[in-house]
Amino acid sequence: MDLKERIQEDLRTALRQQDAERLSVLRLIRAAIRDAEIEQQRELDDAGVVAVLTKAARQRQESILAYREGGREDLAGAEERELRIIQSYLPRQLDEAELRALVRRAIEELGARGPADLGKVMKHLMAQVRGQADGRVVQALVREALEK
Repeated sequence: MDLKERIQEDLRTALRQQDAERLSVLRLIRAAIRDAEIEQQRELDDAGVVAVLTKAARQRQESILAYREGGREDLAGAEERELRIIQSYLPRQLDEAELRALVRRAIEELGARGPADLGKVMKHLMAQVRGQADGRVVQALVREALEK
């Protein structure tokens, strides 16, 4: 069962169980997937669905920060619950130690010497970690490693 089918099946289950919060989030996810398919004029594969889910998760994380800065813990809590539901469909995220090891290995494999090689290393790494790590975090780690 692919990711899109799993989301659809979980939506049906949430509907039967009358889980309003999960149902709402799954409907938003389904709509975002449908919008991406219309925009790209093709049906999304699992990688495309993961990209949509990653974007939705990032939006929730930014909302949580904004709500906390504004003193709205109630709204931040709701966003956190939505984020947990979205993250349940994403692949396991690599932790910083695993990313650092991948960065070191990529730099060694490519023979990167300095900041000028950032693009080459990023291209190589993002092909490996797509969906498992935030590109901004990977870029920061690569930049840090290349500046040493």
